[in-house]
Amino acid sequence: MQKDTYDRIISFLQGASWALVLFGAFFTFKFSLTFGLSFSLFSTLLFIAVSLFLILLLDALSVNKQRLVESKKQTELLEKLLRTKEED
Repeated sequence: MQKDTYDRIISFLQGASWALVLFGAFFTFKFSLTFGLSFSLFSTLLFIAVSLFLILLLDALSVNKQRLVESKKQTELLEKLLRTKEED
């Protein structure tokens, strides 16, 4: 199955986002540890929550693209059925 450029970009951004979540959470925890353990845990969890929300947005873009492609296929099939019904 061929992927178009849009799908490749979205896949790359999803992979990069997961790497950003992992490394970003580590660095957020490490650098905010000087302010205390509770603040460090809170800031790390906040960072992870925001990052996962952004990953969900990328996934929603991918799903909407697939939905558009399927809708185009269904429209084409319905038009073909309509044409064959009109010919009869």
